[in-house]
Amino acid sequence: MAHSPSSSVQAAREAIAARLRDIRLDAGLNAREVAVAAGWHPSKASRLENAVTPPSDADIRDWCRICGADDHAPDLIAASRSAESMYVEWRRLQRTGLRRLQESYAPLFERTRSFRIYCSNVVPGLLQTPAYASALLTEITDFRQTPNDVAEAVTARMDRARVLREGDHRFAILVEEAVLRYRMGDADVMAGQLGHLLSIMSLPAVSLGVVPFTATRRMWPLETFSLYDNAQAQVELLTAAVNVTAPSEIEQYARAFERLSEVAVYGGSARTLITQAIAALH
Repeated sequence: MAHSPSSSVQAAREAIAARLRDIRLDAGLNAREVAVAAGWHPSKASRLENAVTPPSDADIRDWCRICGADDHAPDLIAASRSAESMYVEWRRLQRTGLRRLQESYAPLFERTRSFRIYCSNVVPGLLQTPAYASALLTEITDFRQTPNDVAEAVTARMDRARVLREGDHRFAILVEEAVLRYRMGDADVMAGQLGHLLSIMSLPAVSLGVVPFTATRRMWPLETFSLYDNAQAQVELLTAAVNVTAPSEIEQYARAFERLSEVAVYGGSARTLITQAIAALH
């Protein structure tokens, strides 16, 4: 990854330009021939190929059509649209504190019908108790040295969790067993959080699976990611949020989620792992 949002956006634009160039070369055309066929100024194809001018959706469709590569257009259009927001540093998102970031997710959560969430490091935000969320967000605030509005951010996170019980939403949530054992806060905080997971499992809209330590894996542990319908995936890195909208990349995350689902345990078996983690606290 590049080191700043602006350089990451430029890298994304250059990647799109390179894909356009490769499509043209595979078609055996030169840049001028593409421009003429599209009815553009002769220099436009060169500007697009060198990431000088960002392509419009129509530009991409015309380019792919002329080069006999219409099937490439949807991915390229999605990548082009998301270039500005595909890689955004947490430092930028959290520069005024954490509350506004928590609140910013509300429209996405309201319009999403199918949530698929995988967490390998902490309890998913939608399933957190106030005490657990406070412990986690306090550590994030301290590490990133952002303004301390943890109390307000926790309130916003709890308010956001209403989607678990309201509206037409479905949640398929997977956590690694390690999440049950990593201590965020003291033993009482963790006991409350793990007990909350047991109660959440009874909600009709929620499927909670745990990938056991002992599972024979078909998918290695991954970074935390969420799928919102089939429209967007968000991947959480230490330094940034990566927003994925290209259909082929979303499909890879969906396939990874499916494989992780196959080795997870549910119902009574998941409850056993959670209760064992509670017992290990004392």
